[in-house]
Amino acid sequence: MKTYTVNDNAQDDQLPNQDIYARITAKIVAALEDGVRPWVKPWNGEHAAGRITRPLRHNGQPYTGINILSLWASVSVQGFAAPIWMTYREAVELGAHVRKGEKGSPVAYANSISRTETDTDSGLDVARDIYFLKGYFINGLQPDSAG
Repeated sequence: MKTYTVNDNAQDDQLPNQDIYARITAKIVAALEDGVRPWVKPWNGEHAAGRITRPLRHNGQPYTGINILSLWASVSVQGFAAPIWMTYREAVELGAHVRKGEKGSPVAYANSISRTETDTDSGLDVARDIYFLKGYFINGLQPDSAG
């Protein structure tokens, strides 16, 4: 069985209060300034059974939106062989190892929740959507050479 290690140093310039949009935009601009086109798939699919077109969660679900460009930029900088990503907690649950000092790549999760509130004027229950954006860090999967 092959051993895998999670590896990504892409957040070195991260500030704790910097929002997710600013972090991802800064990564894309830096890649463009270095002459890298972050929308070009930066890995090969030799390790996989099929064609790989987008970064994937550990469960095979593809990332969407700005996360694709952000993760492609991280792959370009780090040279990952696999397009598979997971949180630290997911890595621990799956038995993968996160190397000491490794830092994750930022991704964004946007969604909405629906709340029912009573309208003070009419007394009727009214459904209200609350939109949110959550930024968090994930790590790229890298096969260990010792595995």
